[in-house]
Amino acid sequence: MVMAALADRFGITKLFRANGDVLAMSEFGIDEDDDEPDYRYYDVVQGVAVIPISGTLVQKSGYMRPTCGMTGYDGIRANLSMALDDSSVKAIMLDIDSGGGEVAGCFDLVDAIYSARGKKPIWAVLSEAAYSAAYAIASAADRITVPRTGGTGSVGVICAHVDFSKALAKDGIAVTMIHYGARKADGSEFMPLSDQALARFQADVDELGELFVATVARNRKLSVAKVRGTQASTYLGAAGVAIGFADEVMSPDEAFRSLLAELGD
Repeated sequence: MVMAALADRFGITKLFRANGDVLAMSEFGIDEDDDEPDYRYYDVVQGVAVIPISGTLVQKSGYMRPTCGMTGYDGIRANLSMALDDSSVKAIMLDIDSGGGEVAGCFDLVDAIYSARGKKPIWAVLSEAAYSAAYAIASAADRITVPRTGGTGSVGVICAHVDFSKALAKDGIAVTMIHYGARKADGSEFMPLSDQALARFQADVDELGELFVATVARNRKLSVAKVRGTQASTYLGAAGVAIGFADEVMSPDEAFRSLLAELGD
């Protein structure tokens, strides 16, 4: 049964509140604990801590929940830590719908989730898609479910350099870079990217890409060659299961019921 805390997300029903008190619940007849501790920033639904992960992923948002279209790795890590120590939590559900985000902080969080395996069941329930950094996070869970229209993958790294030098010159604007260190201005948008700078940045991207590939291979028990061979492709629904990037095609509410069944509730 799907608790009202998930209702808006899954489009099933509405939970009406006044002054923080529950006035009406859904037709599913789920009971909710009205005495939620103030320190919790995640919902606990029949013993399952639901940690929302949506929008653009950033290293530090300063918030414990998604806000302004972003989720911070700092908030996810804090919620994970609290849920692992929370005696009322029997399992953790990562509610993911994100196209990815920053590299910084991502893999440390992924390793923390992976290290928590075995302490409590951790499921990544995609409430649509988990791409790139979001998929890195999902891959660390014990189990991944994806809806038929949802997606997984994009195991790759991308960055861009924009050169405004010609546009500025056309407008009669000259920019003089004053710097210490021959490579200090590499990547500046006010000058063309040199071959040497491009090679250096490409090497960094390659190193991060190999880290991503190795991490997913470890988490999903796949060969490095197989993950690398996807070439950062994305996979819709069942195709993600076939490639090994997800375990089952399920709608989010069905996946939640399945997790409760595994817990014996």
